[in-house]
Amino acid sequence: MKRDIEAIGMVELNSIAAGIMTADEMVKVAPVTLIAAMTICPGKYISLVGGEVSAVESSVRRGKEVGSEFMVDSLFIPNIHVDVFPAIMGTADVGEIKALGVIETFSVAASIIAGDGAAKAAKVRLKDLRLAQGLAGKSFVTMTGDVSDVTAGVDVGVGLIKPTGMLVKSVVIPRPHGDLKGKLG
Repeated sequence: MKRDIEAIGMVELNSIAAGIMTADEMVKVAPVTLIAAMTICPGKYISLVGGEVSAVESSVRRGKEVGSEFMVDSLFIPNIHVDVFPAIMGTADVGEIKALGVIETFSVAASIIAGDGAAKAAKVRLKDLRLAQGLAGKSFVTMTGDVSDVTAGVDVGVGLIKPTGMLVKSVVIPRPHGDLKGKLG
């Protein structure tokens, strides 16, 4: 992650047109970097920004105002964990997969919040953070580490998003079979 990005923020909308307009307003209102502005399944749009904490907070506030009618979810995370961006980009090198934790959500924002929280609270490595592409709008985060650490990470991640109603399912697999490990990427 770039060190000049202290925080990230995102709005997730169920309108592409409103999403494009919202992304524009988010970068106009504060000096932030537009990390991603794109369509995701099924016809949703995400605008992800990064920068200094106060700028990102202002940008997300404006995004929520502009896109309020079409809002699915949003996030604001100061001091984002360093594992989040590699997991999103599919470049995370986690080494040996001892135990595997999976948190499946109904929104991209919820998966990022859960993954960041898990990585900050437990000794886990984020393996993958899939952002709704080909998932009918759902998203998921995978993590690895010792069983107790993965269990703690999943518990924290779930605890952060369960109250929002965005949790689909979570699991901890203590010793994934070698065939499964090979298919995880």
